Amino acid sequence: MTVEQFGVMPDGTPVKRATISGGGLTAKILSYGTIIQDLRLEGHDKALVRGFEKLEDYLTYGSHFGATAGRVGNRIRDGHLELDGKTYQLDTNFLGKHTLHGGKKGMGVQVWAFDKVEDNAVHMSITLPDGEMGFPGNLTIKIVYSLLDGGVLDMVMTAETDATTLCNLAHHSYFTLDGDPTILDHVLQVEADRYLEVNGELIPTGKLLSVEGSSLDFRAPKRVGDATSVVPIDNNFCLEDAAGALRRVATLSSPKSGISMEVTTTEPGVQAYDGVNMKEGMPGLDGCVMGKHGGFCLEPQIWPDAIHHADFPSSVLKPGETYHQHTQYIFKKG
Repeated sequence: MTVEQFGVMPDGTPVKRATISGGGLTAKILSYGTIIQDLRLEGHDKALVRGFEKLEDYLTYGSHFGATAGRVGNRIRDGHLELDGKTYQLDTNFLGKHTLHGGKKGMGVQVWAFDKVEDNAVHMSITLPDGEMGFPGNLTIKIVYSLLDGGVLDMVMTAETDATTLCNLAHHSYFTLDGDPTILDHVLQVEADRYLEVNGELIPTGKLLSVEGSSLDFRAPKRVGDATSVVPIDNNFCLEDAAGALRRVATLSSPKSGISMEVTTTEPGVQAYDGVNMKEGMPGLDGCVMGKHGGFCLEPQIWPDAIHHADFPSSVLKPGETYHQHTQYIFKKG
């Protein structure tokens, strides 16, 4: 375990990097955005996540590489929010009209505190102030990343508020299980028979569609490129109607490397994203050059834009309640 300075924010705030190991994994985690900057599996010489060597590149290229997005991950239509009879206008950082990942200064682009760093775990926290990005309530969030036996990257996220607000956290690593330029030859399987219909601006319409007969039918393992050749993947799969017990919801694998990544979570949904909008020519780890389809995101979360759909699992958090998410990414070789 080590802690070192990784860089300095434009306002002079230092950014730290913790290196931890356990269960055959080694992770480098930044205080900026709780970013998993690097992740390695014993016996495999390439990074399992896309990342940058310099803080400046995270600030330049954005896209929440390895961060946890919030206080509300994903999209909120029109940046519009009504809670307890009050109307709030949120920051509209997506297409100039919707809110994405908590706004342009969401928690995924802020510096967190390292509360405790252990050999195999990092404990982090942040308090998002009332009114920031338009959201009500002082929201205190805690995240613990742990590396457990069996190649398990374990994430426990909790949050509490002093006023009714929204909370929906989503981890946003771009995974690559073989280090190839794209993830199109990766194979995906998702334990869901429904997904959310979205409009042309990726905002849920409120309609749930069957995966049957669609390019998004991943109930049986399927090559990612076979789906993206029909339409890009940036969709929320509906796993359950409410949060529940920790269970397997998806598996991503690389036939080339023999590495698989099983995703288990308590969350009712998982957003799958194929990296179609990754910018070409980005300088990545190990000297690689990243571009379109360079990584694949599997982001357990509450269904997006839930505040505008009464029949979706709720993302409302009230004083006296505790938001809780438990997610694991489990890596195996062979």
